[in-house]
Amino acid sequence: MKKVIVIKMGGVASDNLTKSFFDQIDQWQKEGKKVVIIHGGGHYISEMMQRLDVPVMIQDGLRVTTEETLKITQMVLIGQVQPMITTHFQQEGFSVVGLNASCGQIITGTFLDKNTLGAVGEVQQVDTELLEHLLETKHIPIIAPLGLTKTGEWLNINADHVACKVAEELKAEKLYLLTDVPGVKKEDQWLKEIYTSEVSKLKMANIIKGGMLPKLESAVSAIKGGVKEVHITNRLQYAGTIIKSKGVYA
Repeated sequence: MKKVIVIKMGGVASDNLTKSFFDQIDQWQKEGKKVVIIHGGGHYISEMMQRLDVPVMIQDGLRVTTEETLKITQMVLIGQVQPMITTHFQQEGFSVVGLNASCGQIITGTFLDKNTLGAVGEVQQVDTELLEHLLETKHIPIIAPLGLTKTGEWLNINADHVACKVAEELKAEKLYLLTDVPGVKKEDQWLKEIYTSEVSKLKMANIIKGGMLPKLESAVSAIKGGVKEVHITNRLQYAGTIIKSKGVYA
């Protein structure tokens, strides 16, 4: 689908839906571009887990998801974070539709490593027909990063991975992975660009770690899948670190 821009918003970014953010969305729509939002909510999930005295376990940037953690994740993403985001968009005059895995199984997935990570999943299929219909009718889909297996089991999927797969399937021209920092940092400097062939070396040097790991892995996968460029940044108006294709893939 032409002229599609996919934006992944983190939990912190969801708190910062500024005028400049909405001005950029408005400008893109005036240029005929179509926008899809995937939202995270890790900050709010961890906050709720701490309130309920449920231990937070993170492994390789992914939240270990027990049955109890999954219920809290569903409650926070669908009941708190998504309504907050859709309300902000509506107040700014945008037509939006909030979506989660139960909406026609928009995200179908499978368990990543059930023994180690619990109900953490990876995306197998995206219902692009539904998304394309919404985009053609000038709606902005706002998607929670939850999936369903073919047997109806709920999955907690990293929002960066969901955004990457949605961008791939829609043949997006750009993917923005919004975070609370302005890009990827190396030796006290923010990198302007990273080629996919450099990612493995940066991981081995421990420059890419923690929550940045799934972002870079998603970015490389998106580029391989045909997305033209991926931006890791803290605001839409700032290019941040641009991930591009060059040489042998990482």
